Amino acid sequence: MRQIFPFTRFAKVQVNGVSKSFPDQSISLMVANVYQENRNYKGCLSEIERANPDVVLLLETDNLWDKNTSELSKKFAYEVKVPLENTYGMLLYSKLELKNASVNYLVENDIPSIQAEVILKNGQAIKLFAVHPTPPVPQENPRSTERDKELLLVADMAKATKLPVIVIGDLNDVAWSYTTELFLKMSGLLDPRRGRGFFNSFHAHYPFLRFPLDHAFTSTDMKLKNMRRLQNFDSDHFPIFISLQHEPAAKLEHEEMQPDAEDIKIAEEKKEAV
Repeated sequence: MRQIFPFTRFAKVQVNGVSKSFPDQSISLMVANVYQENRNYKGCLSEIERANPDVVLLLETDNLWDKNTSELSKKFAYEVKVPLENTYGMLLYSKLELKNASVNYLVENDIPSIQAEVILKNGQAIKLFAVHPTPPVPQENPRSTERDKELLLVADMAKATKLPVIVIGDLNDVAWSYTTELFLKMSGLLDPRRGRGFFNSFHAHYPFLRFPLDHAFTSTDMKLKNMRRLQNFDSDHFPIFISLQHEPAAKLEHEEMQPDAEDIKIAEEKKEAV
């Protein structure tokens, strides 16, 4: 109960909501794990059209998903595409300009992540990290070594950048886990779900067994405009939509979670693990 209380509406919000909308300082993002074997491409495209985000991240996208969603290139001028057949493909589309985009393999040579600078309409650059680390799987990968290492490496990069930061993706971990909390402490990022709800995204087909596995974290100079779970299109995940607004003064309102000596020690051990 202590772990999940921060995600109830009785807890204090970690990311404040906007008091006034400034469209030129705003960005909306949609994260959708499509489930690679799912072939409801039309449903996915329809949900993207309804949500009308600035940025779309599609996960578990193979070459068939790439081919059958290619019409997104007509509405999204910028893209970074890494279709793979191993359930870790990524397709990133953006209506906003992308600069210095790169595909990285931080821990495993077949598990990509994407970094890019997204340029808001007012010219402000936002550092975006898109991730989908591997989960612990009994009999195959019983430990969470690779996932934890990748998340903490991303945490270091997020902490080091001087730009506002957004991290999105399927973390294969629940929002209240020690690893996710450690990620927040080491990165200095905030979770907009805290104080607002769980936004459970998996498993879409089991109403009584759902967890928040798809995430969006922000730096302290961002405020929340809207966050919601979108409609399922035959995937095992619900898409998540989030709209944020960059406000430099928000740093004075928000409080980062601070790591203690034990957290720092554990983080270093996890990053060194192989």
